[in-house]
Amino acid sequence: MSFRLLAAFLLSALAAHAAIELPAQASPRVRYGAARLEKALGAAAPRIAVRVVPGSAQPEGFTITAPPGGTITVTGADDSGALYGCLELAARLQAGQPLPPRLADAPQFLLRGPCIGMQKTYLLPGRKVYEYPYTPEEFPFFYDQATWTEYLDTLADLRMNTLYLWNGHPFASLVKLPDYPEALEVTPETFARNVAMFRWLAAECDRRGIWLVQQFYSILISKPLAEKHGLSTQLHAWNDLAADYTRKSIAAFVREYPNVGLMPCLGEALQEQATQTRWMTEVILPGVKDGMAAAGLTHEPPVIMRTHATDATKVMPEALKVYRNLYTEAKFNGESLTTWEPRGVRQQLHLAMSRLGSTHIANVHILANLEPFRYGDVEFIQKSVVAMRDRLGARGLHLYPLFYWDWPVSPDIAPTPLRQWERDWIWFAAWARYAWNPDRPADGERAYWTARLAEHYGAAAAPHILDAYNAAGECAPRILRRYGITEGNRQTMSLGMTLDQLVRPEKYREFPELWESQSPPGERLKEFAEREAKGLPHEGETPPSINAEVLAFAARAVAAIDAAAPLVTRNREEFARLRNDVRAIDAMSQFYVAKTRAALAVLRYGYSRKIDDMRAAQDRLGESVGYFRQLTALTKDSYQAANSMQTAQRRIPLPGGVGGKAANYHWTQLLPVYEKELADFRAQVVALSHPAAGRTHAPFAAADFKLLTPGLETFTAQLGNTAFSDSDAVITSLAPELEGLQGLKLSLAATRSDAPRKIQFSCAQPVRVLVGYFQATGPAWRKPPELETDATAGERGGVEALLTRAVEFDSLPPLNIHAFDYPAGTHTLDVRGTGAFAILGIVQP
Repeated sequence: MSFRLLAAFLLSALAAHAAIELPAQASPRVRYGAARLEKALGAAAPRIAVRVVPGSAQPEGFTITAPPGGTITVTGADDSGALYGCLELAARLQAGQPLPPRLADAPQFLLRGPCIGMQKTYLLPGRKVYEYPYTPEEFPFFYDQATWTEYLDTLADLRMNTLYLWNGHPFASLVKLPDYPEALEVTPETFARNVAMFRWLAAECDRRGIWLVQQFYSILISKPLAEKHGLSTQLHAWNDLAADYTRKSIAAFVREYPNVGLMPCLGEALQEQATQTRWMTEVILPGVKDGMAAAGLTHEPPVIMRTHATDATKVMPEALKVYRNLYTEAKFNGESLTTWEPRGVRQQLHLAMSRLGSTHIANVHILANLEPFRYGDVEFIQKSVVAMRDRLGARGLHLYPLFYWDWPVSPDIAPTPLRQWERDWIWFAAWARYAWNPDRPADGERAYWTARLAEHYGAAAAPHILDAYNAAGECAPRILRRYGITEGNRQTMSLGMTLDQLVRPEKYREFPELWESQSPPGERLKEFAEREAKGLPHEGETPPSINAEVLAFAARAVAAIDAAAPLVTRNREEFARLRNDVRAIDAMSQFYVAKTRAALAVLRYGYSRKIDDMRAAQDRLGESVGYFRQLTALTKDSYQAANSMQTAQRRIPLPGGVGGKAANYHWTQLLPVYEKELADFRAQVVALSHPAAGRTHAPFAAADFKLLTPGLETFTAQLGNTAFSDSDAVITSLAPELEGLQGLKLSLAATRSDAPRKIQFSCAQPVRVLVGYFQATGPAWRKPPELETDATAGERGGVEALLTRAVEFDSLPPLNIHAFDYPAGTHTLDVRGTGAFAILGIVQP
């Protein structure tokens, strides 16, 4: 049915039902609310009048008056307010709740809504991360109007007013450009379907008071366009053709879909700050203005600037000179959920954005430490929303689902795939409820959520299930914030961590913002062990205190869910899945507690050199493997995967993609890894008990390669040699693995320049290039690849250090060695970023 026919049908239906009186020129949004209200009315329907009176309340606010025996009046401050008033009245009538004489309500957060990833768990052949054209083959749900209708009705019930679609480069699926006809990435038939669907979706969103927003990355361009012009699809620097193409794509999008918002991400591909600012002010915003002119728009459409992988404090002042109707967005706890006490540099970024005068949005992103289990800690969620407002200055919520990369299905193994918004109804409902109003008294909230859970599982079981949700939800946030490598998407917390990652996290590129911004103050494992050894007092959260809290919460959750089990009267299959999740969270918590105790014992050994510390570590490590076996048994037949993104961007505990295929995404795949780790550790303890059985490290095997850069010399990696053509710094310490390799003698000054010399080489077999990064901070020293801000950074590996402090000099900082993989062929070495680095050799993989 077309939109006009549907509107006419609703009008006739409402006219036939005399109980509801609407304004003469009621908008589709008001009609939708009235239709939902009419559906809720019983046989003896009261008379109801729906009004829109601007200024009668805050935006989207409403008032319901119900005089005894008189007409019930729903008054909205705008069309959305009238819609929400109708939905509130409908819910109360359906529940048989008495109406007070006057009821008024309005939201505290201006924008409230979830996102959907137009992304997949895998990479498409010949493409990079984020590159997914809109096609029926990859996204069948996008073309399913019935499913969209159910989902959008759910969002309306939750009073969500935004919906974000995330994609790397959506324009080549949604618009055609006369100047770049080759850019279209889909067939003509699919393009026609995409345009029709996108227009329908935008209209259906608007009818429910929802603003549809399309997100995109910079600089990503169409694959066929890139191939025609010999470009990469993801560009790290300014390109004139890409700039012209992108500006015209945005203009065409605004012209074709004038009621759809845009959300650019300046980073990920595009690297330098000055270029990002220029791209925003000379490409993206002018493109929006071009589209406005073509569509005859007089008011600037809202544009949301994502503050990821860019310094928004430098972009926004310049952007506001070009365009005024800007919003900002930044991640709440990074790409996890860890604390309701965000602080540090990330808190300051949020506050800086919130003080610009526009609406700032907090983004609950990815949830890498919650995957794949259900999460319903409504107390944690309420505190988090309060923190968004009071600690960060946010007035908007941007919410990710719990299994982002595989929407709309959940990861559960079930006879019929579970839909995420149904499985995780309490996740969406809690964030929506508190984004509307976070200042709700605790007693009333317990009664509210108990009633909601009673609808699902029965009244007697409900309070126990609520207790289980609230207790289980405290475990993962505490574990990650105190022990994790990163709050980012490259760590799958439920799959565990290796002992080496806990003992030597610096080797795996630990991300300081995890404990400096996304955690309360406290001590990491290494810091705690050092303070213990030196007899110093401890501060804040410590590993023992966190372990005690995690064990107590996990035990409380198991006891509560077990108490609920005999009382459940409905939805028993879903309750069984929830109960299994609680037990899995308990086993995971026990695993981490045992393994971190093992790590502390290893760290103690570093100070004491007592073999008893290593034997204690061995015992605790054995316990951790036992708990991981329990976790594996609980998840073996209940979950397809632990994480929703299964590509090489996943790094912790092991890379998520090997040879282009998904790997290390299930507990059954990690259990043998941890069993081998235990066996190796036992052998190490035996060796330490007999010092004569020392271990040696053989040098890496040099690979055959040919340097193609004229004048570039090599050097031999050995003590007393120099590694640079213009530095007298000599090697004073060298890892045995590097001994005798042929490194490339670069110019130290040239590596720091804006236009460093290109290094070209050829190889008949695959090779690994060993790049040394100086352990120093500042613009003079190049940084290793950073997956937190560049999802393509790990294309050739090299994210984690292969060897730490592998080379020391007499007058330069020490080097960590990272290994980058290259296939057979001719290559230009790409060491991203600026600042000094070294090349210690090219070796066999």
